[in-house]
Amino acid sequence: MEKMLPPIPAKRYFTIGEVGDLCGVKPHVLRYWEQEFTQLRPMKRRGNRRYYQHHEVLMIRRIRDLLYDQGFTISGARNKLQEIVQVERDKRRNGEVMLEGVEVLEGGDSVLDDFEDSTDFEESEFAGADLPTGSVAQQRLQLVRRELVELRDLLTTGF
Repeated sequence: MEKMLPPIPAKRYFTIGEVGDLCGVKPHVLRYWEQEFTQLRPMKRRGNRRYYQHHEVLMIRRIRDLLYDQGFTISGARNKLQEIVQVERDKRRNGEVMLEGVEVLEGGDSVLDDFEDSTDFEESEFAGADLPTGSVAQQRLQLVRRELVELRDLLTTGF
């Protein structure tokens, strides 16, 4: 049975202990995974202390899912992770975007299409951007704007 993992806090860096708690694995397992998965490279500071960034925490969760929930071997998970990274890289090259699990396609369809727009901004504020309607850049701007509004709402409500 899959264990529910806590949400990842809005921090820039995480210690190995924090990452272990966020991902449901022990620190020695994380150190081992660093040896097995070349994509996992936390920053090291004084005393060889590891500091992980948000994208690395997401990658560790993905590795954990492959190993613990989907039953991959280390070798199989390594191959699957490389395949996933390649597919996402190809999508970016082809004009598709994968942002934090939200797919935005060339035609403008998105997982966020049903997202209720609760912004206080006027579209005229973005008129200077001069982007073609439905372009990937415009979709990215809309997504960023929505995320900023969500962050603003979180900050004003005090979590």
